[in-house]
Amino acid sequence: MSPALATSLFPFIAALLYAFGALVLKRSSDLGVGLWRTTFVANLIVAGLFSLLWLLGGPPVERDMLWQPGVIAMCLFIGQISQFLALEKGDVSVAVPVFGLKVILVAFFTPLLIGEAVSVKLWIAAFLSVLGITFLNRKDAGQPPRHLLITFIAGGVGAVAFAIFDVLVQKWGPYWGVGRLLPCIFWINALLSFGLIFRFSAPLSAIRPQAWPWLVGGSALLGTQSIIFVSTLAVFGKATSANIVYASRGLLSVALVWMIGHWFKNAEQHLGPTVMRWRLAGALLMMSAIVLVVV
Repeated sequence: MSPALATSLFPFIAALLYAFGALVLKRSSDLGVGLWRTTFVANLIVAGLFSLLWLLGGPPVERDMLWQPGVIAMCLFIGQISQFLALEKGDVSVAVPVFGLKVILVAFFTPLLIGEAVSVKLWIAAFLSVLGITFLNRKDAGQPPRHLLITFIAGGVGAVAFAIFDVLVQKWGPYWGVGRLLPCIFWINALLSFGLIFRFSAPLSAIRPQAWPWLVGGSALLGTQSIIFVSTLAVFGKATSANIVYASRGLLSVALVWMIGHWFKNAEQHLGPTVMRWRLAGALLMMSAIVLVVV
């Protein structure tokens, strides 16, 4: 498969799975799982899924180079906590489009960490992204979005962390190989997650039985889409191009909330058609900015 086709097809599949996974995890959050327990369980499940990539083989792991997957894992860990915080506190149709800022940041960090030039169009795209966020902020007088400020801050921090993650995977992936770098990253991330146990509001055994299918299902969806997307970066590179397609998760999340949010008992549908139209317009503006980055 050509790199151009791979960096279009696989990121779109990952984006669709992510949008579904966000809705599923949002439902588990509504059932009281909580940020720290969600992050812990999700990271263990995702690490298990990425362990399968070890079967692909690769060069011997050099101990003095383990700091590289360690740095990437730290970016992932910070990004995940920020991501789950935004999804827990805010609305899915606001949080996920904000995550789309990552592609602008990938284009920004790529020349700093890899050495590629930055186009002037990047700054135009950044302006369109800010305008898109402004549209996402529009609301009916009696129906404000939930925890808007923390959603933007957490989503923004997550976008920065994941952008650095993507660029470093592209940079170091060819040297390590998919079957070695990615499992190491997610194993380290799982180890870091054990530090979250001290933040649990209650033990895992206290999670309500009806919440477990949503928690495990959402984690599995996020893990699967992560394998698809991150493996694409490690094999084919082109982080900016891949992220352009992957950022369609913002538009997909708004569309899914609008069309099937009631399947997940998601209350965002009831914010009113005006709010959802503004959010759809904001997501479209952010996608326009993303496309502009590589046109």
